[in-house]
Amino acid sequence: MTTSEGTRPPSPAASSVALTALADRPAERHRRIAGTFTDRVLGTRDWDAPARVAGWVARDVVGHLCEWFTGFLEAGGGPALRHGPPVDEDPVRAWQTHADAVQRLLDDPTTAALTLRNPHMGELSVATATDMIYTADVFMHTWDLARATGQDDHLDTGFCGLLLGGMEQMEDVIRSSGQYGPRVAVPDDSDAQTRLLGFIGRDPFWRPGGR
Repeated sequence: MTTSEGTRPPSPAASSVALTALADRPAERHRRIAGTFTDRVLGTRDWDAPARVAGWVARDVVGHLCEWFTGFLEAGGGPALRHGPPVDEDPVRAWQTHADAVQRLLDDPTTAALTLRNPHMGELSVATATDMIYTADVFMHTWDLARATGQDDHLDTGFCGLLLGGMEQMEDVIRSSGQYGPRVAVPDDSDAQTRLLGFIGRDPFWRPGGR
């Protein structure tokens, strides 16, 4: 459910392919994950609804994703992304413009293969860096927007487990980055989504207004 080409939902056949199986298809994985986030953007009715991140409301979730990745690309010597309107003015069009720009980047073999240079990660192609850092961030922030706005906040279980397994192996680095809050304790028998949310500092049982 989107008006733009880049984040158009995949075909039924493509949808049957697990997100975990798309490691060598970063453009398709982004299309799937960004498409789900787009659906939540289009379903948002209150952009001032409080979100789980301290001090954030729903529009701040979109603003975060539109802003940080653009700076990351440019700092690493990557291409500039097309900018939409300010998120404060039109969060829907801001997101769609941004998501489509990222998708075009990944769909074009020339730009996808460009090398980014980062002091913490070394040299990575645009496609690899996007899949590893940005697409995963969109996936996790989908819960933030969905939970804040009362929409479906279910995340793909297999991909939750994949991300959690990788992040647990570098927890010290992740915590020292300041990008994640303290781990939230969850029951030992929790599913992968609950454990991932707890790991990144979200209370999986939080509801706006304490509901």
